[in-house]
Amino acid sequence: MARPEINRALTGILRGLEKESLRITPEGTLAQTDHPAELGSALKHPHITTDYSEALVEFITEPFTNIDALLQQLDDIHRFTFDQLERSNERLWPSSMPCKLGSDAEIPVARYGSSNAGLMKTIYRVGLGHRYGRAMQTIAGVHYNFSLPDDFWQALHTDENSSESLTDFKTRKYFALIRNFRRYFWLMIYLFGAAPAVCGSFVQGRQHRLQPFSPNHGTMYLPEATSLRMGDLGYQSSAQQALVVNYNDLPSYLNTLCGAITRTHPAYETLGLRDAQGNYQQLNTGLLQIENEFYSSIRPKRTARSGETALQALRLGGVEYIEVRCLDLNPYEPLGVNADQLRVMDAFLMFCLLQDSPETNCTVWAEEQQNQKDIVYAGRDPQLQLLNQGQSVPMRSWAKDILEQTLICARLLDEANGSTQYEEAVRQQFAKLEDPSLTPSARVLADMQTEDISFFTHSLQLAEQHRRWFASRKPDATIASHFEQLRQQSLDEQHAQEQQPQLPFDEYLADYYQQYHQCGCQQAVASAG
Repeated sequence: MARPEINRALTGILRGLEKESLRITPEGTLAQTDHPAELGSALKHPHITTDYSEALVEFITEPFTNIDALLQQLDDIHRFTFDQLERSNERLWPSSMPCKLGSDAEIPVARYGSSNAGLMKTIYRVGLGHRYGRAMQTIAGVHYNFSLPDDFWQALHTDENSSESLTDFKTRKYFALIRNFRRYFWLMIYLFGAAPAVCGSFVQGRQHRLQPFSPNHGTMYLPEATSLRMGDLGYQSSAQQALVVNYNDLPSYLNTLCGAITRTHPAYETLGLRDAQGNYQQLNTGLLQIENEFYSSIRPKRTARSGETALQALRLGGVEYIEVRCLDLNPYEPLGVNADQLRVMDAFLMFCLLQDSPETNCTVWAEEQQNQKDIVYAGRDPQLQLLNQGQSVPMRSWAKDILEQTLICARLLDEANGSTQYEEAVRQQFAKLEDPSLTPSARVLADMQTEDISFFTHSLQLAEQHRRWFASRKPDATIASHFEQLRQQSLDEQHAQEQQPQLPFDEYLADYYQQYHQCGCQQAVASAG
């Protein structure tokens, strides 16, 4: 990384955010209302949509080269949304683990209209409810999209004297980044995990290892937990435990996931494709309905065309960016995330890219899974040991080594940007290793203990603080006009799509799934060769 042109290219890093939050009532229960028409079409709006539940709002930014500009757009989206939610007297839940929940029937599945594309999105979510229960569809998080500019890749390609095409070079390097991220992302869970407790309603009737926070509070927790969202209560699936996804190269990755989508899974075959009335209750009977059902902490991504699967887009064009999916909402931040956290993430991702990244196997996969569980449930235990290449090592000493390497990458980013902000942000994290009480997860439990309140009450108080914060910062006329235009445009686009002649849904779905068969078969041939 000594060549100046490589360092200068770091100013072109693109990053984007996808931030989820539940709509709730003033009493802290899940909103039963439809996605507000005042926000636009969840199917077509570029910035405001829904995720698994109708009540789970998702905000999507454009990609930015500047972190402050990125957060400014996220702030604008929040200001407009909060202004509209005042009409129904709703708030946004600030925590990753959900508010008080009733039965599955009281958790509305997201709906996207009558077009084939909209129906497919809804049926996918209905399938998730049957497979995992709808409560899991109320968990929220922050996804961080990250890509390096072609100037950087071209300079690195030249520096390494590679004979690959630039597309293949980038794809190989992004997969190397992903492998290292999976080795080390437990550190991000420790530093930024903010979900050590959950409302008892979430685990009612489920097996779990949690304990009561207080006899009278209805809160379940673990004393040293960091992010229950990233444990087996969150987006982890017992059915997927046997699925070992290969990140050594793109063909192997495609093969694994296409196989999981196209091969029938016995339990889902038993469930059946349709119910007794002939309504779809899942998209297929495979282990995965689509690739998004594989709940990974990080994904290789490429922007897909309309009707194109994410895996097909990757097969045809290679990796364009990566999506980090292990970040909890920070309940103390009105936006759920702040600039220093993103700077740390940038430096950490650069470390993952530049560090040597050996190929992995089933043994390494198992180590990574075990480290994730240990950091989720006991991350703040001063004596915690993790597995590193078959050896048990102290978590804090290993974490310090990783942070030292991350600090070097922070300095590279500062040099490129003419600042000291990256180094300062990373340096702040060392204190969390020396004093676990400084972590967000510890702060949540300490506040609950000091105020003698439940997780539910703590989160509801923060939800009200955030509501007042945005109420004092109404969108100005320019922002309001811009989002009103997007709102109307999205509704018009959905209406126009639904007026177009539609294939019978069975045919539409068969055409869509044909891409997985094509993708898997071609990659199988490539791998065998």
